[in-house]
Amino acid sequence: MKKLSIFTWAAILSITVVAIVNVLQQYGVLALPEEVLRVVRWMCIAVLVALGVRKRSLTVWILISMVVGAEIGYDFPEVATSLNVLSKVFLKLIKTIIAPLIFATLVVGIAGHANLKQVGSMGWKALLYFEVVTTLALFIGLAAINISKAGVGIDAGLAQTHEEIQAVPAQTTSEIILHVFPENIAKSIAEGQVLQIVVFSVIFAIALAMVPEKKRKPMLDFCESLAEVMFKFTKIIMYFAPVGVGAAIAYTVGHMGFGILLNLFQLLATLYVALLAFAVLVLLPIALIARVPVKRFLQAISGPVSIAFATTSSEAALPRAMEEMEKLGVPRRIVAFVMPTGYSFNLDGTTLYLALASVFVAQAAGVDLSLEQQLVIVFTLMLTSKGVAGVPRASLVILLGTVASFNLPVWPVFAILGIDELMDMARTSVNVTGNCLATAVVARWEGEFDPQPEVGLVETTNPEAEPLVEQESKIHV
Repeated sequence: MKKLSIFTWAAILSITVVAIVNVLQQYGVLALPEEVLRVVRWMCIAVLVALGVRKRSLTVWILISMVVGAEIGYDFPEVATSLNVLSKVFLKLIKTIIAPLIFATLVVGIAGHANLKQVGSMGWKALLYFEVVTTLALFIGLAAINISKAGVGIDAGLAQTHEEIQAVPAQTTSEIILHVFPENIAKSIAEGQVLQIVVFSVIFAIALAMVPEKKRKPMLDFCESLAEVMFKFTKIIMYFAPVGVGAAIAYTVGHMGFGILLNLFQLLATLYVALLAFAVLVLLPIALIARVPVKRFLQAISGPVSIAFATTSSEAALPRAMEEMEKLGVPRRIVAFVMPTGYSFNLDGTTLYLALASVFVAQAAGVDLSLEQQLVIVFTLMLTSKGVAGVPRASLVILLGTVASFNLPVWPVFAILGIDELMDMARTSVNVTGNCLATAVVARWEGEFDPQPEVGLVETTNPEAEPLVEQESKIHV
């Protein structure tokens, strides 16, 4: 324990020194060559890596890989851009888990309980919770952008970018409704349509619950086995998580750089402040009212949120998040129903962002929107955003289609594109946090949330502990 404390303090000290040196350099107090600053930064990273070796914790390694990736992106942008393939490999591996995991856990959660009324009760409670929370997120986003007025005075030259977004036609109400239901489950799986997979799985589970026990049991056993295998599959892929996450950060910094933040810093800061306000003013009181152990909850979601932050994909964090909430004390049937459904109906961070971004577009274009007009736009966005949680930057496509349908100019959307990855990190993290909390709230509402001291946390700080995968079955020391 003494050696571990030394490494921890060494990491804190090195980070502090690097921060001070860079700030002094920025304000002209120091005039060190860039090579010296680079050596100092890499020495700090070496200390962090040594700390990671001692801890042997997946969450710690993910955080360290984010620091390493950012440094590679800053020092070697050409190399960092080529690393994007590693982050794509990680996302592809994760996406192979989603459909079978959702199907298996939902079928077991619904068909494994003969009382379908209980499932219906859980469903309406979850949807009511989703609607209330996302509405609060909507109004916080509107308030934030109207207070900061981040889009006022934006230079149209910021619209210049080498990236392109394909415009999408505005969706009618009937098209939105039809998009919820699958016409071919294989097509839905291939396209990553989470909401369609959920609908198919729920109907399949209800049908399975209606057949005789003799014919229901083999399918239930298969689904239970499939769910367990996919959780093990997730653990194997998690070995690659630090590499994939680090590569994602390196690519973001390498191809975008930090300079763009000077142009759109106000918009970025508005989003982060609004999301922080949402977490403090909405999510925290909900957690306290539902008697969720806040400290243990934050420790349990640290891994999934880290993955979501770096990959900008809620879907990438789904398997780990489901596993963590089950270990925290939420029954599997509730996790299996609430979390995938929440990924379509409870996009807290995305809803807040879309409310903020839509008004930003109007401000940047010099269009003065009344409160009624703003509400019409953002409520439209709430409908068209369903099911986009698993696709990084899909919200930009949704935003572009909505902007076109309301006859607003397109160029502010391209301006947002420059910093969208940094904005996506924050809103995706809030999406994951909100959905994890939703499972605990619904479980408490159902009277089935029973956190125990020996469950809920998968990390360990014991330097003499077993290898990483074996540690994940143990408690936090």
